[in-house]
Amino acid sequence: MKGSLNIGDSKIFEKIVSKSDLAVFNEKQVHPVCSTFALARDIEWSSRLFVLDVIEEDEEGIGTLLTISHQSPAFVNDLVIIESVIRSFEKNELICSYVAKVEGRVIAKGQTGQKVLKKKKIEQLFSKFKNG
Repeated sequence: MKGSLNIGDSKIFEKIVSKSDLAVFNEKQVHPVCSTFALARDIEWSSRLFVLDVIEEDEEGIGTLLTISHQSPAFVNDLVIIESVIRSFEKNELICSYVAKVEGRVIAKGQTGQKVLKKKKIEQLFSKFKNG
């Protein structure tokens, strides 16, 4: 790893909710709001921004933790602002807390975790579980 990460550092990621982010299962729309799983993708990205600052060419981040307390809706064209804050960075594991908001209203909060590993190590781990 290059550089360093410090407890309390923060990153902001902004995302406009699109129709592809809506709660849809088996091609049927459940609600006309941003789904929890689409929100999860963007939350993970918001903390991955820290990882991108420190990984070397032969390293990669891998998710280890994601909690989401989804508290209110975000609608198509809403601007979701996710602020991730480093809570700990020990050895190679990054833990962040985050808050996602629309116009100052909290829509979700929780934690993320990622480990920085050598790409070869990740390939070795995956090969243990890959069938065939």
